[in-house]
Amino acid sequence: MQDLTDKATAVRTGEELDSRKIFKYLKDNIPQLEEDLEISQFPSGFSNLTYCIKSGTKEFVLRRPPFGKKAKSAHDMGREYRMLQALKPVFPYCPAPVAYTEDESIIGCPFYIMERISGIILHKNLPAHLKFSAADARKLCVELLDVQIKLHAIDYKGIGLESLGKPEGYVERQTAGWSARYRDARTPDAPDYEQVMAWLKDKMPDTPVKPAIIHNDYKFDNVVLDVANPLKIIGVLDWEMATIGDPLMDLGNSLAYWVESGDPEAMQLIRLMPTNIEGSLTRKEIAELYAARTGTSIAKFDFYYCFGLFRLSVIAQQIYYRFYHGQTKDERFKMLIFAVKVLEETAAKVMDQSKL
Repeated sequence: MQDLTDKATAVRTGEELDSRKIFKYLKDNIPQLEEDLEISQFPSGFSNLTYCIKSGTKEFVLRRPPFGKKAKSAHDMGREYRMLQALKPVFPYCPAPVAYTEDESIIGCPFYIMERISGIILHKNLPAHLKFSAADARKLCVELLDVQIKLHAIDYKGIGLESLGKPEGYVERQTAGWSARYRDARTPDAPDYEQVMAWLKDKMPDTPVKPAIIHNDYKFDNVVLDVANPLKIIGVLDWEMATIGDPLMDLGNSLAYWVESGDPEAMQLIRLMPTNIEGSLTRKEIAELYAARTGTSIAKFDFYYCFGLFRLSVIAQQIYYRFYHGQTKDERFKMLIFAVKVLEETAAKVMDQSKL
């Protein structure tokens, strides 16, 4: 059978790690490692940098912040590590955290080590040797949503994560905070987004949804599928933006990535995952299924979806800012300005058609 496991590749220029210092740290913190050490890098992702650390038969993942300008509250490795420690016993999809350090003499920043969950990670298009029928695609979409619902159902106070976030006023803070981040990261070639930001401020829901642990970047390329059964999720990755907040914000953020087969060509061009294959649920179907399974009203979901589109544009703009100002040489970032413009057009359409 074709090996569909997600692969690490050569480390990108300018993002190398000191293997000698890394090995010493690992030997001091993880017993019984073999002398040989291989470091490679997972090529996907636009935020925190993720490396595969291999020693003999053991494989780990190292996560560190990106180089260049960073949002003030983003990329907190210690927070992410402590959250995984608390979450792993009740949410087995988490990778197990192994070690964390704030010693910047090793690679120049705090970082942590976690287990590697080996499996299939879906990116823009399905791998050539992976085929889903329409029924399979639908089943996988439901599986993706069900795992998100399981996360939202966790008693966060019961596992000691009540300090992870401040649920009171969460929607208002997020709307104001992401607006400020966009204005701070805007480059001369970026749209101003002022109409979108004003609409979001005006249409914020009056009644907050019961707070929950939310992943805040939950999507196909952040979950790991079982190689033996690709319709089964065995891991959820990339917890850097997780917090306590409105679960509909989490769902709206997820659906901002969800490009359907019938979406305009411009949206198809920025599609990052195979959400357009035959049988996939639509955004409307996903929202309605979430409502049916959780008892949550989605009467104001236009706000949540529009916010998700805006937030995604801010993330893209913040990364593009680093490229625009020469803080990173990663050529993938050059085209993000196109995504920022397309997302504004999509948000404007949501606003125009909304009955809120």
